[in-house]
Amino acid sequence: MLGEGRRRLDRGTDVVVGLVETHGRLRTAELLEGLEVVPRQTLVHRGATFTEMDVDAIVARRPKVALVDELAHTNVPGARNEKRWQDIEELLEAGIDVIATVNVQHLDSVNDVVQQITGVPQRETVPDEVVRRADQVQLVDMAPDALRRRMAHGNVYPPEKIDAALSNYFREGNLTALRELALLWVAGKVDEQLDRYRAEHGIAGTWEARERVVVALTGGPEGDTLIRRAARIAARTKGADLLAVHVTSSDGLTRVDPANLKRQRSLVESLGGSYHQVVAHDVPRGLLDFARGVNATQLVLGASRRGRFAQLLSRGVGVTTTALSGSIDVHMITHEQVSRRSRSRSRAVLTRTRLQAGWALAALAQPALTAALYRFREDAGLPVEILLFLLVVVIVSLVGGMWPAVTAAVFGFLLLNYYFTPPLDQFTVSDPQNLLALIVYVLIAVMVSAVVDLAARRTREAARASADAEVLSTLAGHVLRGEHALNSLLGRLRETFVLSSVTLLERLPGTVPSPSDQSDPGAWRIVATSGGTPCTCPGAADTEMVIDEELILALRGRLLDAADRRVLEAFAAEAAVALRQQRLAEQAERARPLAEADKMRTALLAAVSHDLRTPLASAKAAIESLRATDVTWSAEDEEELLATADESLVKLARLVSNLLDMSRLQAGVLGLDTQPVALEDVVPRAIDDLGPLGERVRAGISPEIPQVVADPALLERILVNLVSNAVRYSPADGKVLVTASGYRERVEIRVIDRGSGIPREEHDRVFLPFQRLGDRDNHTGVGLGLALSRGLAEAMGGTLTPDDTPGGGLTMILTLPIHIPAVPTAAAQSPTEPLGHAPAALTVPPQTRREADLPGPDQPE
Repeated sequence: MLGEGRRRLDRGTDVVVGLVETHGRLRTAELLEGLEVVPRQTLVHRGATFTEMDVDAIVARRPKVALVDELAHTNVPGARNEKRWQDIEELLEAGIDVIATVNVQHLDSVNDVVQQITGVPQRETVPDEVVRRADQVQLVDMAPDALRRRMAHGNVYPPEKIDAALSNYFREGNLTALRELALLWVAGKVDEQLDRYRAEHGIAGTWEARERVVVALTGGPEGDTLIRRAARIAARTKGADLLAVHVTSSDGLTRVDPANLKRQRSLVESLGGSYHQVVAHDVPRGLLDFARGVNATQLVLGASRRGRFAQLLSRGVGVTTTALSGSIDVHMITHEQVSRRSRSRSRAVLTRTRLQAGWALAALAQPALTAALYRFREDAGLPVEILLFLLVVVIVSLVGGMWPAVTAAVFGFLLLNYYFTPPLDQFTVSDPQNLLALIVYVLIAVMVSAVVDLAARRTREAARASADAEVLSTLAGHVLRGEHALNSLLGRLRETFVLSSVTLLERLPGTVPSPSDQSDPGAWRIVATSGGTPCTCPGAADTEMVIDEELILALRGRLLDAADRRVLEAFAAEAAVALRQQRLAEQAERARPLAEADKMRTALLAAVSHDLRTPLASAKAAIESLRATDVTWSAEDEEELLATADESLVKLARLVSNLLDMSRLQAGVLGLDTQPVALEDVVPRAIDDLGPLGERVRAGISPEIPQVVADPALLERILVNLVSNAVRYSPADGKVLVTASGYRERVEIRVIDRGSGIPREEHDRVFLPFQRLGDRDNHTGVGLGLALSRGLAEAMGGTLTPDDTPGGGLTMILTLPIHIPAVPTAAAQSPTEPLGHAPAALTVPPQTRREADLPGPDQPE
């Protein structure tokens, strides 16, 4: 921002600095040299003095361009506006151009995502719409490593705050995620600008500014092939987007397999694409509308599965889409389902009674109507008679369907011709108009029959689809609520289809599948049942659903229609999943205590067998040597043997103490005496406890580090374990560094070594009891030190985490809460503290606020 201001000033533009926060950074201050800075206004809040941007002074100065930092800043109470972006809007209304800065984490739309990534809530935000209204948005990008190097060189924070910042908010993963969020947000604004330009200029065609491949899914099994082919097409063009779309007919009667769509959606997302679903009255036009709406350049369709006769009657989706695609390239992909009909024609099966009634009505209604009209055939005209016969055809269609109605129409044509068309009582027609009337009658009767039959079938299909959807919705809710109990699931199935009993049968182990065992109760066992008398074998069921070779769902009560198979399959699949989950849960529950006990027993035996025996053996050997009467020891030898015995017994006591403390931690009975503790007192004592090893430790604890809340004895134990572990794994000529720094309301103690380090994926394993990861032999300790240290730290409200030491090695970070003494409620906020950090200023006294003055993560530049 300052660089752009200087460039415009050099070109003769009137530029002033409305407000810039340097945060004490020399290089930022150097860029301000030569720029006119408008004085700030002074505000008093709760007895403290603050400065904010003086909007009136800038408006009175009336420059061409004003530079204003931190767009998301919250003004001090008492200022004209609550937010700085509102001040900027006043400058814009006064005709002053503004160049401002904002960090991506302060945008409203990504605020929750940033908190999830970094763990730090951002209290100062700016609406996305405010930033999107800018005439120009420029992304100031820097690689995470480059920014971390700038911080390490002291260009952002003072030295005492660098370690805390780099290991917390400014971790490489956090910076990479924030960088990606910024790139995506700016890319979205670029798309918006392009769409707005095309809309303003009435451009409906596709602009190939970026390749976008859309694949159309029908819900059929060929979708997997189409998705993979579309992904390969997109992969050939760097940066191309892959979008999958399923167009649902607006009548809602198109039956697709939801399992196929679910699987294909997962496949698309695994390949880096996105899944969409739209509703359209006309599928080809809906597909093209979606493609044009996303500015797609290529469209992937599957070749038609319709038969040749059907293709003659209708061009189909593929041909129609290709004809209307315009500038969008259409790929027609062949697949194994070509020339196969995806499904048989959806005809509703009428009951035998209705079919019989329809045929009977077709056979009897026409003669009865003929007999009734025969006496009036001289008076009634042919049009009236044709209408009455047409009415009978419609009635037959409603009762028995299309084919009885067509038969009635043809039969009616013959009766009308013989009895009511001159010459009467002959199958001839003398007047061409009468012949045309009879032909039109037949055509109308057939068409009306087809329409009535189609409407009736669609009504029945809609009712069935609604019922299926309700059942599947209930089943989905059953799954989402975690109701995986088999008896509950089978009970829902029995209620849905009004059955007397539902039984899940499992083949007994050792039985060989054969046709005869379907009726053999001895080959099956009942896993779960609901309702009355259960089926003991598949042959005793009215309807059976085979889940796999071992499981069969047996239903008793009535025969189910073929149309019910889809819902029944969903219940069967869920029953199998519920059974497997139930058994896995039971096995895990049985195995967990055994595994834990076995693991602890094995580890403890291994530890006792060597690590406890070694110091005991050393002490015993030293004492036996001293008691020996056949050897005369010098004073130096006796002193060395006594030191060996003492060292071995101290080591043994430490091991036993660690084992007992670990047992107390696991049992939850460890006693704590937390109190304010000064690190400059505890750390030296811990180093002294190491004896000769302490010579390889260098401590850098500043007296300004605030006190922490901890148990002094346990904190010393933790530090002894951490430092001794670091010394043991450091090079012989290397030093172990112990430092401390404050961050927000916590203090971080770092124990830094320059050893070989531990792979990042193994960091959590180092805290397992009796774990040494194989980087030392199994004779160096029981592996309880780090596990016990983490347990003690968490018991005191702290954390213990490992991190890589820059340049090689391992850094153990012990975090403890800061001791916050009671302070008067009238404590004022520091004049230099941004309002967004006011809570820290109101709760931490000046002598302990090392991190309260740390500029927020929104101010690294």
